[in-house]
Amino acid sequence: GCLSLHPRDVYHLRIACDLKYPEIINEIATHIVIVRGSETVGFTSRQGCVDVSSYWKHWICLFPQHGPGRKHDRPIVLDPWQQRIVDDHPQALVRGLIQSDGNRHINEVTGRLKTGNKAYRYTRYMFTNASQDILDIFTGALNLLGIHWTTASPRDISIARRPDVAFLDTFVGPKR
Repeated sequence: GCLSLHPRDVYHLRIACDLKYPEIINEIATHIVIVRGSETVGFTSRQGCVDVSSYWKHWICLFPQHGPGRKHDRPIVLDPWQQRIVDDHPQALVRGLIQSDGNRHINEVTGRLKTGNKAYRYTRYMFTNASQDILDIFTGALNLLGIHWTTASPRDISIARRPDVAFLDTFVGPKR
């Protein structure tokens, strides 16, 4: 998503959503209505996706990290009031971040054994982001939840231990 200043001194929040996930689209629209206290949510169809959007002068108050340029090229730091919300509701943050920049998939691995190769499959969650600050916010929330994670690459966080995947399944699960 992005936030941009409209010429009428109002901010435009726009969140691009894949049409494959109608439940996520509805959830985003519902939460915009809850936060705004108003039913003013727009939908703009594009090829394969829809932009869920809202104009409001106070979006900047809720997203003080907004600034020019790409998120991974500038600091993304939570304000103390935002960190308190994360501390109180880490599951909601983890769920939202996985829904926006992550996935749940079956990983297939072939291991070499003395008796020959053995293929096995397991479910894991991955989160990808170019911003180290956002990766740190994500892993901080995982730490609050006691979820073990590993760095799969400089941009990728993996959660693969069965108990951790089972716990994530209780509040994240497959995208819908």
